[in-house]
Amino acid sequence: MAIEKQFFRQVLGRFATGVTIVTTSSQGSLAGLTVNAFCSVSLNPPLVLVCIDLNSNTLPLLRESKIFAVNMLTTQQEELSRGFSTSSAERFEHFCHAAYHTATTGAPILDNSLAFVDARIVAEYPGGDHVIFIGEVESIGDTHKTMLVEDGIEVAHHHLAALDGTLAESENEPLLFYTGQYHHMTKKYHHATATTPEHNGSLEKQAK
Repeated sequence: MAIEKQFFRQVLGRFATGVTIVTTSSQGSLAGLTVNAFCSVSLNPPLVLVCIDLNSNTLPLLRESKIFAVNMLTTQQEELSRGFSTSSAERFEHFCHAAYHTATTGAPILDNSLAFVDARIVAEYPGGDHVIFIGEVESIGDTHKTMLVEDGIEVAHHHLAALDGTLAESENEPLLFYTGQYHHMTKKYHHATATTPEHNGSLEKQAK
């Protein structure tokens, strides 16, 4: 018996995730969409995975550009997340008026994001009503202004001036998504662990 789609989504929504905006650029055209189906795949080589709806308006540009950036959002960027998850002229014609810069591939890096991964697409696989893209990471960065490029060389901090800590430390918290709603962390919890969990993707529905 087939699993009812809405119940499937409801159950998978119990897996809490961060919120990202996946962006790309090709021949002067910018595109982005809100995604939580993102995960790391491999450390050597450094690979990440994103899942994109087959009906997404961003999909053709991703296939054309062969690049994408994953922008991990802070609690201060919920409005951007909503903007990149709706079908509007603001999104499709004006990139939600989002300030950005570039790192290595030329994909837009949203200013003041919690962190980013800049990748080049190396594989594409069918995933039901989604497309699975595997990207090889060429540069990464976070609010501590550290970037690593493909050959492992650390780039000078001033190259990430747009990610300088203009947000207060208390504001640099991740935007979370759980049971179809946005959530903020209410307190920090740290507990050391000797193991690293296996990585897997989220199946929660994302923007088109």
